[in-house]
Amino acid sequence: MGQVVSGCDLEGGISETTKSSSTVSELGAKMSAPSDRDLVLRVVAGNDHHAYATLVRRHQSEVRGMLRRLCVGNASVADDLAQEVFIKVYRSLDRFRHDAKFTSWLYRIAYNTYVSYARKKGGKELLVEAEDFLSSVEERPPSFARHDLSKAMTSLRPEERAALTLTYGQDLSHEEAAEILGCPLGTLKTHVTRGKQKLRKRLQAWQGEVVV
Repeated sequence: MGQVVSGCDLEGGISETTKSSSTVSELGAKMSAPSDRDLVLRVVAGNDHHAYATLVRRHQSEVRGMLRRLCVGNASVADDLAQEVFIKVYRSLDRFRHDAKFTSWLYRIAYNTYVSYARKKGGKELLVEAEDFLSSVEERPPSFARHDLSKAMTSLRPEERAALTLTYGQDLSHEEAAEILGCPLGTLKTHVTRGKQKLRKRLQAWQGEVVV
């Protein structure tokens, strides 16, 4: 979408009109885009591969980001799990309840896929670098070494890391996160609170160990 660059007022007016028309077109395209529910129905009813590809393109970035946070930054593992998630989603679309929110259902599959992977690894934590998970957690101290962030994240229990990932990383409500994790709302809030307290305590302790 090119912009008309002009050197006089008349052409500048045309430029503004062109950009306005472009904006209207973009808004119209978004309004006419099929909903997740419509796309799911098309896949289930007619095995519409184009509709499914649209669903994947629409949500793959969020799913990959969620899994990278759960995997404490391990991009390779997270991307492999994301592929597995969308295979499971495709095979399970006929069981999707259309009165439910598609993203909540999708994130639940992603979380369960991560849990299955972690269990196969014998419960070992994924000790890899975490670059910026805390960027979305409130009251983040101004600077910490990346390896400290990684160590702090791996100190959390899996359910605490998952709770923080969904409520801060994915910007979901506590109610949505509790539904995805399959736990009571009060339990979810406890995981969030304890996770934040542990991160803050661990990072502040390490900061205090720095020799000046």
